[in-house]
Amino acid sequence: MAIETTSIDREDRLAGVLLGTAVGDALGLPREGLSRRRAARLFGAAPLEHRFVLGRGMISDDAEHACMTAQALLAAPGDAARFARSLGWQLRGWLASLPAGVGYATLRAILKLWIGFSPERSGVFSAGNGAAMRAPILGATLALTPSRIEPMVRASTRLTHTDPRAEEGARIIALAAAYAAVRAPEQVNPAELLPMLRERTADPELGRRLDCAAELLGRRASAADFAGAIGLTEGVSGFIVDTAPAALFCWLAHPGDFRRAVEDVILLGGDADSTGAIVGGLAGATVGARGIPGAWLDGIADFPRSVAWMRRLGARLARAFRGEGAAAGERVSGGEGPLGLFWPALPVRNLIFLALALGHGFRRMLPPY
Repeated sequence: MAIETTSIDREDRLAGVLLGTAVGDALGLPREGLSRRRAARLFGAAPLEHRFVLGRGMISDDAEHACMTAQALLAAPGDAARFARSLGWQLRGWLASLPAGVGYATLRAILKLWIGFSPERSGVFSAGNGAAMRAPILGATLALTPSRIEPMVRASTRLTHTDPRAEEGARIIALAAAYAAVRAPEQVNPAELLPMLRERTADPELGRRLDCAAELLGRRASAADFAGAIGLTEGVSGFIVDTAPAALFCWLAHPGDFRRAVEDVILLGGDADSTGAIVGGLAGATVGARGIPGAWLDGIADFPRSVAWMRRLGARLARAFRGEGAAAGERVSGGEGPLGLFWPALPVRNLIFLALALGHGFRRMLPPY
């Protein structure tokens, strides 16, 4: 299908990926690890609101990884090995700032980086969601040069995860984001996209679940129906073979409706911050920052990776990856490079975040059950 891309606002779409990831992450965070039923009893059903602290939200590792990936792309726009080295240093610095939540596989990989392992040898055998958190911004940014998506996804994934299923899951999420980023929302067609992704899938179970998603989307089934069909009745786990199909289903069921897509996946329960972040990234690539509910954006209270900072990061990506420069893998913006971030604020922010997260942990011990 020929697609007219001249009317696509690249800055809005790339800002939409980062901000959509942040919104999905922040909305899902209070529900992380809870079953669908328990999350509903504690926090209610749709419409979702920020519930992390005093009606506001904060981001966690999912959105932070997306931002670090964007920064690494700006540092090394055309070389997967340099990109991996830059992302590796981003991850080292991130861990040094004492984040409250770190996936076990990602933690082990970063520790290996710190003791001298190269980015090619730092990953651990895991099929968690770490690489998928970084995939939407990779796919959307490189949408104009699709041949570069797979090498960058491979470099990003193997930095932390070596299980082939982790790379497959991250790859299909990145390809989906690239597909969305160059189309109007009404041009996003599950019947076209899912067979394309299925062809790139070697894992039998992941392939079966993509087939199931295609079938149930054709029947206009609900997200809960799809989750039940693939055995996720208590929530979507942090296993990429669960996460990627669930995220794709919820996004493709409502590609032009950011709110509905993100609510559907978060209300499934389980790893709600990661699933919310991935669907938010895909939906943001589709509708752009302008399509994200303003109340959800205004409700994020975070620093130094603020909403305004992420908008600037998306704008810088759009300037760096466009036209002939994008095709050549070169910056076209006069060598702007990564966007400045006030790093000394991060340990303070992370201590505040940790205290709030512990408060949520204690709250979960109390009724209603």
